[in-house]
Amino acid sequence: MNKKYAILYNSEMENSKELLSKLLSLLISADVSYEVLDINNLKDGFDFVFVIGGDGTILKAARFYSEYETPIFGINLGRLGFLSQACGENLEIAVKKILLEDYKLEKRMMLKANNYTALNDFVIKGGLTGRTSRFTLEINGKFVCEYLADGIIISTPTGSTAYGMAAGGPVLAPDTDAIVIVPICPHTFSARPIVVSGDDIIKICPCKNNEYIVSADGQIIFPLQGGFEIFKSDKKANLALLNENDFYSVLRNKLHWGISPAKI
Repeated sequence: MNKKYAILYNSEMENSKELLSKLLSLLISADVSYEVLDINNLKDGFDFVFVIGGDGTILKAARFYSEYETPIFGINLGRLGFLSQACGENLEIAVKKILLEDYKLEKRMMLKANNYTALNDFVIKGGLTGRTSRFTLEINGKFVCEYLADGIIISTPTGSTAYGMAAGGPVLAPDTDAIVIVPICPHTFSARPIVVSGDDIIKICPCKNNEYIVSADGQIIFPLQGGFEIFKSDKKANLALLNENDFYSVLRNKLHWGISPAKI
């Protein structure tokens, strides 16, 4: 059976149409069936999805296509492109490998809260800009601690290299079955990041008479009302990765991880 491919691109990003044209040329030459979609008009019915854009574009695509277990492959147009596997320079080689099914599929943990899903993280902050807030943390119905901080990040292993890392949290390998809880600028030295089991249920309880907002992957924003439970989703993001790109090589190449300073 011939596979049906989708090309999902972010038309608002610079050079997206140029890269789209290059990818179209490669797929036409390979004589495969494809359809072009804009990031704001997603639909299902595909066997594989190429995603042109930055990490934000890939996050949105991953959440949507997790419902259908469709593999997605990121082609970077952003700055860091931590979730991307290709760029304009190596696109031809990457596409050939994808069409030959010379890739590995990683199923990444996602988090769920209310009716929202996140591949990277949920972030809870006070609704008043610049004001610290008080949060109570419960795990599996048991009180853990109280934070006075600018916010709290609840992150997957995939998201541990995003906002959580910038806020001082640990980096987790993507196949780790764990959830990271990172306070943002806590007002005490004893407030440290926590790594808990992926099966734990995390509850953030805000203080009364205060307003709070929640963001899912930094893209979906909604108000927090009452206690907020976060747990592992039964859906997983399906990321197609080139075989030569393991997690640690990405850390070295994207974040310059563990590279000694150049000699003066």
